[in-house]
Amino acid sequence: MNRRKPTYFRNALDLRDKVQVKVLRKRLKLSDEQFASIVRKSGNSISAITKEATRATSANPSEPPAVAVFVTV
Repeated sequence: MNRRKPTYFRNALDLRDKVQVKVLRKRLKLSDEQFASIVRKSGNSISAITKEATRATSANPSEPPAVAVFVTV
């Protein structure tokens, strides 16, 4: 029996492969819920996921920006 070789795409995320999902989620430093919502919104394209993740993290950063306060007396 001849079986077809699975075709892998470099720019598409295989959501059935737990290792690919885990590696990309860790690289983008996202929680499971954040990653799932971004994938639902943008699809399985790695570039689209990365773009949306940077947009989402820049919109609501986890740490407030450092602010320098100068007091003059």
